[in-house]
Amino acid sequence: MIKTILLIILALFAAFVVITFIRAAFFKTPVPEVEPMPEERVDATRVQEHLSQAIQIKTISNVDESKVDWNEFKRFHDFLEKEFPLTHKTLKREVVSKASLLFTWEGANPGLDGIAFLSHQDVVPIEEGTEGDWEHPPFDGYNDGEFIWGRGSIDMKNHLICVIEAVESLLEDGFVPERTVYLCFGHNEEIVAGENNGAQALMETLKERDVRLDSTIDEGGAILPANIKGILKGNLAGVGIAEKGNTDIRVTVHAKGGHSSQPPVHTGAGMIGDVVHDLEKHQFKATMLPMVKDMFTLIGKRMSYPGRLVACNIAILKPLLLAVAKRIPPAASFIRTTTACTMLKASPAANVLPQTASVTINFRQLPGTTTEDLFEHIRKVCRNKDIDIEFIKGKEASAVSPTDTRAFETLTLLSHQIDRYNIVAPYLVMGGTDTYHYEDICDNLYRYSPFVFGTSLLLTTHSTNERCPVDQLAQGVTFFKRYIKIMASK
Repeated sequence: MIKTILLIILALFAAFVVITFIRAAFFKTPVPEVEPMPEERVDATRVQEHLSQAIQIKTISNVDESKVDWNEFKRFHDFLEKEFPLTHKTLKREVVSKASLLFTWEGANPGLDGIAFLSHQDVVPIEEGTEGDWEHPPFDGYNDGEFIWGRGSIDMKNHLICVIEAVESLLEDGFVPERTVYLCFGHNEEIVAGENNGAQALMETLKERDVRLDSTIDEGGAILPANIKGILKGNLAGVGIAEKGNTDIRVTVHAKGGHSSQPPVHTGAGMIGDVVHDLEKHQFKATMLPMVKDMFTLIGKRMSYPGRLVACNIAILKPLLLAVAKRIPPAASFIRTTTACTMLKASPAANVLPQTASVTINFRQLPGTTTEDLFEHIRKVCRNKDIDIEFIKGKEASAVSPTDTRAFETLTLLSHQIDRYNIVAPYLVMGGTDTYHYEDICDNLYRYSPFVFGTSLLLTTHSTNERCPVDQLAQGVTFFKRYIKIMASK
């Protein structure tokens, strides 16, 4: 009997191996045969100069609006008006909220839904004490012929300048859109879930005018090299179809205070330490969302045969893949709501027992996980049930945009025209963008940046020595010109 069972198991395993080898042979997508992107008239020198100038204007946002230098935003607006005269002559420009900009390029056919390009003018500050670590001063916009250096060069004045440069160039070419084109430039995207949000005000302005958008394009990550010798050749051109939520919650415990010369067995600091331990030990359950599975599948189909042996069995290997991914922080962020205990507060002095102690936790929730789910999770996993849980600020995870749309197809086509080896895949954005504010007036919300950046370069975002390769700027302008020509002409 045991021998029979073993033979059956062996036969099933052999059948699985054979089927896997056969499936892997057909589990592939050929490199697309597409014509290179058509030539567009682009003044490469001009766009470089404009990005350098834009970086020199310190449009730094702050959660405390009284600390914002609004004159810098006015300088930025004046700079745009001076350097892009046809855009300001042809498009209607409005200042919305404190300093957000709305440009409206009326289409010849007002019955068609418009398209929108989202960008933010603001940048994050330079961390105090790191100014001298920069190879070139962060607000000089220095161009060494290879890179343009400075805060905002990647996040995201490069994107904004390429968009408005494309519009200016199209106007110089005499192009007239069929669909109305909107440029929505927020002023405080870097303040997550802040009050008086510029993007929200821009959306509300459009909503009040009964504007319905066919699609929007906002910042994404970048086109990342994904070359693995013998396994994979190409770049990963990710199209963000959703973004995680971002919520800050404070948990507080109460204890008996007093002098530190007579401490109890467990002080308030120890009690809050238990909360941190419980939260870190009991993470949210890992799951593979459809968009993440699609991303891995599309990448897998472009691998060589050995790689496809694994990739074609994602469904079967999912438990193993999830177990491995949970141990790699960047991978774990794709498969679960993350918990980061970031700020601790207890006693005001070394010889005083804390009467209260608190920890602030930053959660990045997957689509489908709500703020209320976060509260329930904290109550469930913390051994100390006598805790106060306080919502500080945050936003829910975004809706998930479809991939069977004309806008997504256009992004795919243009990505392949940049480089036919580009692997275009939907993905989940880890950080935040202005995009989620537009869900009330648009279903097709995409986050995509047409710039090829290595991972090490992308990591300079919000950090020291942020810089943008100059050879990517003309490509960015060309991309946006082509996108507008396709999407605004139907």
